[in-house]
Amino acid sequence: MGVTDPAGPVMDRDEVDRALARLGQEHEAIETSLLALQDHAGRRLLEGAELTGVTKERWAAAEEAITVLWACFDAYTAALRRAREIRSRRRWSSREDLVELTGLLRGESVTLASPALPAGTGRLSESCTLTALVERMNELYASSLDVVVAADAVWSALPARIDLLAAELHRTRSLAHSVGVRPGEHPAGDDLEGITATLTGLRARVISDPLAYWTPAQGSSAPGGGRPDTTVYDREARALEDVRREIDAVLTVRQDAEERLIRLRDVLSRADRTLAEARTARGEVLAKIAATEVPVVSGPPTVLQEQLATAAEYRRHARWHRLSPLLDSLERRAEDELLRARESLTAVTAPLAVRAELRGRLDAYRAKVARHGLAEDPLLIERYDAARRTLWSAPCDLRVAEQAVLRYQHAAAELLNAPKVPEHGPTDAKGDEG
Repeated sequence: MGVTDPAGPVMDRDEVDRALARLGQEHEAIETSLLALQDHAGRRLLEGAELTGVTKERWAAAEEAITVLWACFDAYTAALRRAREIRSRRRWSSREDLVELTGLLRGESVTLASPALPAGTGRLSESCTLTALVERMNELYASSLDVVVAADAVWSALPARIDLLAAELHRTRSLAHSVGVRPGEHPAGDDLEGITATLTGLRARVISDPLAYWTPAQGSSAPGGGRPDTTVYDREARALEDVRREIDAVLTVRQDAEERLIRLRDVLSRADRTLAEARTARGEVLAKIAATEVPVVSGPPTVLQEQLATAAEYRRHARWHRLSPLLDSLERRAEDELLRARESLTAVTAPLAVRAELRGRLDAYRAKVARHGLAEDPLLIERYDAARRTLWSAPCDLRVAEQAVLRYQHAAAELLNAPKVPEHGPTDAKGDEG
């Protein structure tokens, strides 16, 4: 929309003609803008919608502004028509005509009455210049267009996106139902119910109060400057994506359940066999090793077997949403149980390992002295026989056996002129020298 020039002294014919041409162009531009506003899709939607909230308030004000705008335009059109009539009286306008035209084009020649005056002014009429009238129309047009464009932008963006997300939500709910993810039985089922309720309410509010979801652009005075506020929509879209990932995990469980159950049975079976081996080894240690502490071996955990049976039951009845967390827990605990069984076997068989190490050390030194031709030395024979009797007796006293081996080592070292082996204390059940 245009703006007229400020007032001045009595205009000559050329100034009048130029002013009329400019006003004619302004009139055409204003009329085009008003007709575009009248035909704007957003305005038609606002007129036919059942509005609430901030949109209802702002559209009521915008409708009043549009009514005033058309009344102002009619007054502007009448003033321009009057000026053209005066100028068309004669080819060379008289001074009286020029004075009248100057007053009409530059003075407060336009009288506005209701409905061209905004409500609440308390005045029945108002006089203004054509310049002031154009400025007023510009303000009314900008404020009205801002409401129309903002509402249309929200309606063009959000409902369609909400409908697409709702369609995706429907597909996700069907998929969730097929794998047993239902409200009250699985958190993802409750989340789907919450997303459904939120999207339904959001769409209804966007349709009735679109301007509540409009964020004006900072520092922009142009009509319609801003963007739709998609905060709630984006949050629900992220929540739906999280649910989809959860359902995908449940679907993966459905596909891999049998294989995972087989692996679980294998791990628990290995743990049971290891514990059984540890119990057998403990009996052997107690029979063959004396003066040592042998840890007690616990039995297989019945809780894991019961949970494994429950998991198999879930699989048979397609309760995938319950099977998924149970399998995750069972896999962790089964691996822990196998590790515990192996540690138990290692702890139980430690005394046998110590005895084997002492036997190996004794035979290694005997082979060494034999290479040097000292195998027939009476002292070495005596100490070797003493150590061997202790190591190969049942039950074997590891402390006595280690001292006997050390005495044999010392005697061999003296005969071989080797550095004397330092004295060592007896070993504990795990073979550590004290």
